[in-house]
Amino acid sequence: MEKAKVTGWQLFVLMFLFELGTAIVVSPGLGAKKDAWLAVLLGLIAGLILYLVYNKLFQLYPDLPLTGYMKKILGKYAGALLGMVYLFYFLYIAARDLRDFGELLTTSTYIYTPMLVINAIMILAVAYVLHKGIEVLARTGEVFFFALLIIGVVGTTMVLVSGMININQLRPVLEHGWKPVLETAPLTYTFPFGEMIVFTLLLPYLDHPRLSLRIGWTSMSISGLLLIWVVGMNIAVLGVHVATRSTFPLLSSIGLINMSGFFQRLDIAVVMTLIIGGFFKIAVFFYGALMCASELFRLPSYKGLIFPFCVVILLSSMFIADSYAHHIKEGLVVATYYVSLPLQMGVPLVLLIIALIRRQS
Repeated sequence: MEKAKVTGWQLFVLMFLFELGTAIVVSPGLGAKKDAWLAVLLGLIAGLILYLVYNKLFQLYPDLPLTGYMKKILGKYAGALLGMVYLFYFLYIAARDLRDFGELLTTSTYIYTPMLVINAIMILAVAYVLHKGIEVLARTGEVFFFALLIIGVVGTTMVLVSGMININQLRPVLEHGWKPVLETAPLTYTFPFGEMIVFTLLLPYLDHPRLSLRIGWTSMSISGLLLIWVVGMNIAVLGVHVATRSTFPLLSSIGLINMSGFFQRLDIAVVMTLIIGGFFKIAVFFYGALMCASELFRLPSYKGLIFPFCVVILLSSMFIADSYAHHIKEGLVVATYYVSLPLQMGVPLVLLIIALIRRQS
């Protein structure tokens, strides 16, 4: 690990921007139709509970990242093998987020620009910041946090003032019972709340470790409530049928704003939101992969891996799926149930149980 420290505020900002990331534009939970906001709420609750597991492991091994204490708990070889799994997982999710970023920009704004060019610019910008270190990434987050806050306030105000919200679009609550909500909840847990697993590699940088639980819960709660608001707003503006068919519901909602022909075409606000959120989402997963590799292979510095990992993430984002529809289907089924749930929930729980048993024996 590099010799660096981040403050509690900086970690909060990184977590907040990470949680919103691409989720605020994609709007998770729409599989539950009108009750999508309720599915997001259940995902948030599950995420807060599982963060207790991540935090407890951090408290037991405050100076070690995830890959470090896996070898302590499971043994050198089993821990290293599992660490390799997380290394590829973080690279995979970084590539998926980069694909989301490229899809929205080429669909909404840069329709004549190849996605490869868009994705390459983003990943190179991320690589440059990571080359400067985690402290620079954290300070960059402080700047863009306020930029995102201003965009969010302006966008929300415009939607409210324009009178587009029809609260009846959200009624009746639980029209089809709890089944659709409970079926969708695993998706809203893994994306984005379960992805906080990557912060097990960043928590050792916190200058006041005792604040880790408070910071994590606060950032997750605020970002989760914002996601609930955005998902509910999209349904209230577009209607459930349009919202569920829309590739990027927030873009569709904001695009409808037209106040006397003066305020209109505010799509740029959504694009800026995705650029900011997507940047930090990709950066944190990228950094997590770098930390896994440098710790597993005991490298003196992770910086030599930045360019190779850049190429891997960029090419993976292009070839990860034939189309965006295939990309989303893979994320909803394969990635969620066979990859994310075991790695975000199953493995940390097993690690904590074994660690506690060993400490008592």
